[in-house]
Amino acid sequence: MVRRLYPRADARLAQTVWGLRFVSPVGLAAGFDKNADLVRFWAGLGLGFAEVGSVSALAAAGNARPRAFRLPADHALVNRMGLGNDGADAVAARLAATPRPPGFVVGVNVAKTHSPDILGAAGVDDFRRSVRALRPHADYLALNVSCPNTAEGKTFEDVQALDALLAAVMGEVRPAGDDRQRDGLPVLVKLSPPPTRGVDAGAVDELVQVCLAHGVDGFITANTAADRDGLASAPAEVERIGRGGLSGRPLAARAAALTRHLYRTTAGAVPIIGVGGIDSAEEAYARIRLGASLVQIYTGLVYQGPGLIGRAHRGLVERLDRDGLATLADAVGLDA
Repeated sequence: MVRRLYPRADARLAQTVWGLRFVSPVGLAAGFDKNADLVRFWAGLGLGFAEVGSVSALAAAGNARPRAFRLPADHALVNRMGLGNDGADAVAARLAATPRPPGFVVGVNVAKTHSPDILGAAGVDDFRRSVRALRPHADYLALNVSCPNTAEGKTFEDVQALDALLAAVMGEVRPAGDDRQRDGLPVLVKLSPPPTRGVDAGAVDELVQVCLAHGVDGFITANTAADRDGLASAPAEVERIGRGGLSGRPLAARAAALTRHLYRTTAGAVPIIGVGGIDSAEEAYARIRLGASLVQIYTGLVYQGPGLIGRAHRGLVERLDRDGLATLADAVGLDA
C-alpha cells in the first residue's frame, strides 16, 4: 500500500555514487531513525536511502524532555536530543535482522558516546568500537564529528583530533596492507555549517586535507548549528527554547555555501551529500547544481510530511527538462 502511494522516482534521477546505486537522490538525514527501527518504511516512502543513527558505542537515554522544539516562523527545529540511542551492538543486531529492501541504501551515522568522561583517546576508542560493530551492516559510514549536542560541548573538528580519529577509524575499515583505497566501505565525514558571514576557507580546507589524506570518500554538508543567527522568530521564544542544534531553512544558505566550497576545493572528485534546509525540489536542485550528488531531508519532512518526497522527485524531473539535461548526474556542480 505504501509503495502505491509513494512510487519510486523517475529513472533519470538514479545515480551510482561510491559504487552504490541510488534510485533516488533524496534520502533521510541522520537523527530521524536513531535506532534503525524503520528502514523498510523509509524505502516504502520512495526515498533512495536512509542514514540511521547517530549511533554510539554505549547506549544512552539522551537529554531530559522536552528536547525538541519547533520555530514555525523560520520553518526550523531546535533539538537537544543528546544522542539517545540503543548502542552500537543493539543497532547492529537490528540491522542484521532487518531484510534490506532491494535497491535501498542504508548509511549508518556514528558518533561518540554522550558522556563528558569519554574524551581524547577514549573517545577515539569509542568510535572504533562502534565502527567495528556496525561496519558489516552499513552501505556507507558517516562520522558525526561535528554534533553540537554533546555533554562536554566538544567535537572532533580540531585538526589533530580529527587526524587521530580518522587514523583509527580507517584502520578498522581498511586494515593495514589493504591497497583498495576506493573499493571498500565508503566513509563520509559530516561537517558543521559555516557561520552566516561565510565559509572560513582556511579552517575548512585544513580539515578537508586531513580527510583526504586518510582516504575519506565523501562529505555531508552540514550538521545542525549551535548559534541562532538570522532567525525571524521572536527573541523571547528563541530564548525560552534554549540550547540545542538548529536545523531547517535558516541553515540553507550556509550549508549551500559549504557544499559549493567543498566541490570547488576537491574539483568535484569527492561526492557530497547536501543537507540543511532542503524542503522543496527547488532547494534540492539548487544544492545539486552547487555540487551535491545526493540530498537529505529532516526538518522539511517534519513540517511537510512524506508528500515532500514525491513533490521533490517530480520537481527535479521538471527542472531537468527545463535545463535540457538527460540525467540528474549531469546537473551536479553546474553552478559551483
